[in-house]
Amino acid sequence: MIANLTLFSMPSSGNSYKARLLLALLGRDYAHVGMEYETPELADAHANGTLPFGKLPVLQLADGTQIPESNAILCYLAEDTDWLPQDPILRAHVLGWMFWEQNQHEGVIAVRAALLTYPSRAHLATPERLAELLEAGHGLLGRMDDNLSGQYWIAGDTPTVADIALYAYTHTAGSKGGYDLGRFPAVCEWIDRIVALPGYVDLNDTPR
Repeated sequence: MIANLTLFSMPSSGNSYKARLLLALLGRDYAHVGMEYETPELADAHANGTLPFGKLPVLQLADGTQIPESNAILCYLAEDTDWLPQDPILRAHVLGWMFWEQNQHEGVIAVRAALLTYPSRAHLATPERLAELLEAGHGLLGRMDDNLSGQYWIAGDTPTVADIALYAYTHTAGSKGGYDLGRFPAVCEWIDRIVALPGYVDLNDTPR
């Protein structure tokens, strides 16, 4: 059992939500330090070295060790649980989808949502850029839909951290990014399955 954890996270961020969601699904207690985008608290964290890679989330262990990067945090928390397979081939499939999420999915789905959400980025939300991201994002969601059409979960017969990694920005792709999730029924059914998992918390449910 992992104890005495502190999670520094941005409440509105899908990357930070990944860690909060897995901690909830695992039933793990932790202290939460929320720092929203463009706030003095986040500026202080940048200045005092709280963020090793200069961004959230960061998981801090009892001895002060810090683990940055959302998907690295997921893997750390999931070690020796059913959320991260021990079999090397199954684990490689899980990690492959997690790498794809950061390398392909987030840079499109999350970026379009950010351009439409944060006022400081509104000047970047040109019609051309939004259209480019919309087309690319629908292609990525189509890839997920094809995969999920043949199975319940992203990387196997049971939910894994690959599902958590991809769920974070996919489930708000319609409401925040303007993507047409109705075109992807397998993705929508997968979203419903994750919401039904025991211990599930939504994006807006942050510890006080």
